[in-house]
Amino acid sequence: MQLDTRYDPSEVEDKWYKHWEEKGYFHSEPDNREPFVIPMPPPNVTGMLHMGHMLNNTIQDVLTRRARMQGKNACWVPGTDHASIATEAKVVKMLAEKGIQKKDISREEFLGHAWDWKEKYGGIILGQLKKIGASCDWQRTRFTMEESLTNGVIESFIKLYREGLIYRGTKMINWDPAGKTTLSDEEVIHKEVTSNLYYIRYKLADGETVNGNPYMVVATTRPETIMGDTALCVHPDDERYKHLVGKKAFVPLINRELSIITDDYIDIEFGTGCLKVTPAHDINDYNIGQKHNLETIDVFDEEGKINPSVGIYAGMDRFAVRKKIAYDLEEAGLIEKTEQIKNSVGHSERTDAVIEPRISTQWFVDMKKFLEINPHVIDSVMNDEIKFHPPKFKNVYKHWLDNIKDWNISRQLWWGQRIPAWYDGSGNFVVAENHEKALIQYNINFPGSKVETLSQDEDVLDTWFSSWLWPISIFDGFDSQGNNPDFKYYYPANDLVTGPDIIFFWVARMIMSGYHFAGKKPFSNVYFTGIVRDKKRRKMSKQLGNSPDPLDLINKHGADGTRMGLLLSAPAGNDILYDETLIEQGRNFCNKIWNAYRLIKGWEQKPESAFDTSSIASDNLADKWFDSKFKIAVNEIEKHFDSYRLSDALMTAYKLVWDDFCSWYLEMIKPAYGEPANESTVKQAEANFERILALLHPFMPFITEELYHDLHNGNPPKALIVSAYPEPFDEIKIYDEKPLQIISELRNIRTSKGVSPKESLALIINATDKNIYEPFISIIKKLGNISEITFSADKPANAISALIGTDEIYVPLNLEINKEDEIKRISEELKYLEGFLKSVSVKLSNEKFVSNAKEDVIANERKKQADAEEKINNLKKALQNL
Repeated sequence: MQLDTRYDPSEVEDKWYKHWEEKGYFHSEPDNREPFVIPMPPPNVTGMLHMGHMLNNTIQDVLTRRARMQGKNACWVPGTDHASIATEAKVVKMLAEKGIQKKDISREEFLGHAWDWKEKYGGIILGQLKKIGASCDWQRTRFTMEESLTNGVIESFIKLYREGLIYRGTKMINWDPAGKTTLSDEEVIHKEVTSNLYYIRYKLADGETVNGNPYMVVATTRPETIMGDTALCVHPDDERYKHLVGKKAFVPLINRELSIITDDYIDIEFGTGCLKVTPAHDINDYNIGQKHNLETIDVFDEEGKINPSVGIYAGMDRFAVRKKIAYDLEEAGLIEKTEQIKNSVGHSERTDAVIEPRISTQWFVDMKKFLEINPHVIDSVMNDEIKFHPPKFKNVYKHWLDNIKDWNISRQLWWGQRIPAWYDGSGNFVVAENHEKALIQYNINFPGSKVETLSQDEDVLDTWFSSWLWPISIFDGFDSQGNNPDFKYYYPANDLVTGPDIIFFWVARMIMSGYHFAGKKPFSNVYFTGIVRDKKRRKMSKQLGNSPDPLDLINKHGADGTRMGLLLSAPAGNDILYDETLIEQGRNFCNKIWNAYRLIKGWEQKPESAFDTSSIASDNLADKWFDSKFKIAVNEIEKHFDSYRLSDALMTAYKLVWDDFCSWYLEMIKPAYGEPANESTVKQAEANFERILALLHPFMPFITEELYHDLHNGNPPKALIVSAYPEPFDEIKIYDEKPLQIISELRNIRTSKGVSPKESLALIINATDKNIYEPFISIIKKLGNISEITFSADKPANAISALIGTDEIYVPLNLEINKEDEIKRISEELKYLEGFLKSVSVKLSNEKFVSNAKEDVIANERKKQADAEEKINNLKKALQNL
């Protein structure tokens, strides 16, 4: 077929994606091949494709496509997360727009609306992933609330409860007033904010004073909580307040009496040395309250509004009260002073609402006990049974597990897996799969009871409690005790690709559940992507308006160009500073590949018998030279993949194509203008191009499949997606780079001296070993437009010289050479080389370096040293001659 002059992705991408799907190339079933498994981090069912998804899923696709081409049974399992908080918020908003309030309908009615919403809007992101070329096994798409996965969640809860790893307890928890639910510590994002620090006067009882004043001063950023104060606390050794211990003071504005107590927790030097104790609204105050048996007064309701029971400001929002009470205290003469400070405030990871500490009875996983039972959770990562890429995240992982807290898994929502706990109304409960089994268990636990009906816990489980089972549940590992064929074949997975921001939420917990429920690790490698940021280093988000729509980028630059631009700038674990010029670079690379192919296909061809032996030999050498470059690149790419340095692997492929294939190889074999090409040479060029397409396919699937099919006149033996990936090579003939360096120097000389590329020049090579150059004589003449090449150590008058490694070339020109310019040029090069030599010599004189470095590294440094010394001697001779 006739190729267009420019590559148009819109005519290619949908066509090939549809072809791959129809042929079933993405689907996997257990067989006798080695499995390669990636569980997709399930995006929220409410989600839309953003740059983070684009990067993460591109990396997964690269790994999957490469494994498929290596003959492995590649299985990339997609799916979505039910996202309790986010989805419930969406459904509540949708109902409100219809004039329906959640509180006015039953749980069953609400869930009916939620499932309708999910079916209509949920999972849009999976369709969007197809646009980037994601070769997922769509037939295996899972959803965390589908029946079999929900059964696994309930089963795991019951198992952990019976093992004493889940318990119900009353603690201070994180409350999200916007989502109206509790959150785990990991779901609280701490942000630095500017706050007012209010110094409030608490009147003392019985005529007591401090420094002659009838009040104590307490500093707080939260005056709206003073209605919940139940004590003032000072350090037992603080001389300022010793006479007040055991005495009374009054809560400002409401004049409720409270005690003055002591505790070692108080820092004498901080603030006024006096703390107002509000046990219901601060974890440290709660601990003091427990220790001293203080009353707990809950100031706020579940929406963050003032409880009527506290006496004032009833029904007002907490932040409105903060302003109002500050004004009222000021008016009453009860504020000593106000300062502005920077402090850290917890926000909900989902709703961004300011978190409210609250005393509540919830369900928890005993994480410390869990780790005691499963020591592999830490050891497997630290000893690289599970490898982190990059490994710097191993210490982050261990630090979190060493300091782990119990996991609050209750959520006060309706959308999600309902906690399988059943209550009798008098404080007794049992944990069971359903009501029937709960009654049986209840009669065993409480014999003689006449209870016939139990009520199920109203709360649902944390969404992460289903997600931590993902590598097991996607293959129905809880069915038949993990004996089903899929689970036995595919578990554990090979690779997990995720962001470091959920190393605690998800990665650590999956490792915990893998060892506990399946008895082995859930995956072998974890590739941590960086976070995509803008030029100001801000994380991309819709709120900031600094994140481009990936689909717009794909429409503009094509999927392959967008994928490549992101990957080139995305080393594992390092943040990506996004710039659209990177994507443009990817698009330009697509055009480069397209035009290279058009060039080859556009050559007129004649049989080899029509060409002289010199021309044939030159083309054969060019082919051998590129074969060497290709093999070197393949081996480098293999090493980069082994180390999960995908951006380095792509850069190696990029240089192979742009530099070695296009800039050198095609130029070496390109026929003169208007002349035909050797038929055999063109056939070999096409074979080399086909090898390049295979190497590039995991990174750039669409353009490579299009050109591969065209190369085979639309009928290849099999599609490129399932063709063989280039394997590493054991033996490679390495060609010296000096002959091509001569061509580059010749071009530099022409440019600097204003000599036309069409003007033939003579070349003299002063070489220590002319055998390096002789095979390339024809190529040097062709690409350098050289009429004659001789080997000699004699430099003619008026000749321009240039160093080629430790060798030298002379180009006679009918020009008056400016000695001052030449002296300046050589002096600058000499200065650079002397500096370089010094740095290498310092390294080699370092005993620690020499004793620890590998032999090949030391040998390479010594070669650098010797080459630099020889170049310096040659330059000094050239200066002397001038």
